[in-house]
Amino acid sequence: MSLDSDVIVDRRRIRRKLTFWRVVAALVAIVAIVAVAVVTTPAARRTLTGSGAIARINIDGLIRSDQQRIEALERLEKSSAAAVIVHINSPGGTTAGSEQLYDALMRLKAKKPMVVVVEGLAASGGYIAALASDHIVAQQTALVGSIGVLFQFPNFTGLLKTVGVQVEEVKSSPLKAAPNGYEPTSPEARAALDALVRDSYAWFRGLVQTRRGMDAAQLDKVADGRVFTGRQAVDLKLIDQLGDEKTAVAWLVSAKNVKPGLPVQNYKLAPRFGDLTFLRAAASVTLNALGFGAIAQQIEHAGMVQAVDRLGLDGMLALWQPATSK
Repeated sequence: MSLDSDVIVDRRRIRRKLTFWRVVAALVAIVAIVAVAVVTTPAARRTLTGSGAIARINIDGLIRSDQQRIEALERLEKSSAAAVIVHINSPGGTTAGSEQLYDALMRLKAKKPMVVVVEGLAASGGYIAALASDHIVAQQTALVGSIGVLFQFPNFTGLLKTVGVQVEEVKSSPLKAAPNGYEPTSPEARAALDALVRDSYAWFRGLVQTRRGMDAAQLDKVADGRVFTGRQAVDLKLIDQLGDEKTAVAWLVSAKNVKPGLPVQNYKLAPRFGDLTFLRAAASVTLNALGFGAIAQQIEHAGMVQAVDRLGLDGMLALWQPATSK
């Protein structure tokens, strides 16, 4: 055998050994990541809330339709949790998503004693979700309310005219795809949108009036779209009590006969392996170890794109937005 042949054989042997140890290292990394994920995940996230515990769920950020969250709430209905505390910190979201969440919480309340705690913000759709509870607790400086509906759309007519772009279209009727942002909004299209907004607003007002036991005069005071502090909201009957989670637990004990001293455990509304963050990390580590760094970067990028996509909202909004200078 020539010297060159010996070198080639040695190189192949070294390459096989290197590939073997890369695979071993990747498997060890996967096992380590999964183990850390299991250890650091609270027991209430690994299984349904333990027997005799109070479940704590969190409604954070923008609210939109989410079937996985609904299924998680349905599992909570069937669990052995003694009661439920719903923490809300949300500016709202779509009216359809808020209604879906409200209906799911109403079904949950029919099976479990439930109380809402407003941590910082329960506005618009966030307040719709809070209305599912018979008792709402909020911090003194929390913001509550923003009872109203919004339909926003950009209009690029002036910009397109400036850059010399004209969008042409053929449609079956004048109100199809109106408004579209490429032409001035017609009076007919604006009237149609106004009817949609007013109908949803009437539904929102009726929900507040029914759930909070308000007369027409009280409702008019709070349903003009503004937010109120927790201190103001108590007097306006938007909430029932100032306080925090301890206040909510005390109410469950006194009003719903929940056993004193029960632990409060987190219950995750995302699917049990919903975001697969640790599995994505494990896949990235494995691919890097095997020399497929480009594919690993694509996986990480896909996770970022998915997170950004969740910020998208469509349809009518029940959403509070702080005023900005013009």
